[in-house]
Amino acid sequence: MAMGRGGDVRRKRELAVEFIRQIRAMERDKLHALILEEAGEELAQFFLAYASDLIDREPRRAAENASSLLLIGYLIRAFEVEQSAPAVEIRPAFLQ
Repeated sequence: MAMGRGGDVRRKRELAVEFIRQIRAMERDKLHALILEEAGEELAQFFLAYASDLIDREPRRAAENASSLLLIGYLIRAFEVEQSAPAVEIRPAFLQ
């Protein structure tokens, strides 16, 4: 089974599919509240501006750029998790 840096790739895909299903079924106001709670207005505006810029510069690549934006969001979240994890001190065995 394929393993990515953060674990089982197949499991990540299953979680992504389920999350997208939930988002698609969500009422607009609830989705907006979730975005504000998790990302905040400033980050949401940043992504809107970034996406708008990409579309304006390369309108024929909109689908490819949309995919890239989704992956960038995923990578940002992974980076946040990595940065919030407590640092583990690695000590040589002879010092223990």
